[in-house]
Amino acid sequence: MVTFSSLISGSSGNSTLISDGRTHILTDCGMSGSKLKDALSAFGISPDNLSAILVTHEHIDHVRGVGVVARRYGTPIYATEKTIKNLNCGNIDDSLIHTITPDADFEIGTFGIRPFSIPHDAADPVGYSYFSQDEKFSLATDIGHMNDYILSNIMGSSRILLESNHDVDMLQFGTYPFPLKQRILSDVGHLSNENAAMTAYKLIQSGTKSIALGHLSNENNTPEIAHLETFNYLTQKGVSVGDDVRLQVAKRYGVTNI
Repeated sequence: MVTFSSLISGSSGNSTLISDGRTHILTDCGMSGSKLKDALSAFGISPDNLSAILVTHEHIDHVRGVGVVARRYGTPIYATEKTIKNLNCGNIDDSLIHTITPDADFEIGTFGIRPFSIPHDAADPVGYSYFSQDEKFSLATDIGHMNDYILSNIMGSSRILLESNHDVDMLQFGTYPFPLKQRILSDVGHLSNENAAMTAYKLIQSGTKSIALGHLSNENNTPEIAHLETFNYLTQKGVSVGDDVRLQVAKRYGVTNI
């Protein structure tokens, strides 16, 4: 049985674990080394057991602890060339750095991995699909807009962590300065609850059985609103949430098993 879990998820920090008991892969580490150690202990994993850290992009809420973990435990880091050049994680031994390319599959231990480009205001950001034991899992957050290319990469995932960042009305009428609102709403910003709901339906049609809505804004969303938006949309489309698909919201601070 593959463990696919969000350790933390939100605008203040993001980190995801996938493990089959032999290979343990962390994607992003937007928390301190000590908090990561505590989070991994719930799975009986120590940070020095990690096979690799995959990085989606260089924003601090995704890489806060990457440098510390890599230096302390000698954990290999995988990221695109432009992301590596923009990482602000201190000195990391070159032997630990592995450059990846969108759409070019690679392997880490017992997992196959496919990075795919995502529209976000970073140097060269990617999402990831993971393949193990005839199952596909995907991580798709920090997405300014959904498109056919991303859908083609995440369709067929049995389990997925999908961005549902903001409620558009809360954002538009909230306290954020106008330029920040424009950035979030732009094609390289973040995915709204509405777009997450429509994406969730397409995923379910392709066989997805478990969806965790993640990377929620603390100011422009709530877990209840995000869940209700997707729940209502799926129900209107004839999907029985709970029977046809498991739908939950990833915890901001805490483990969520997807």
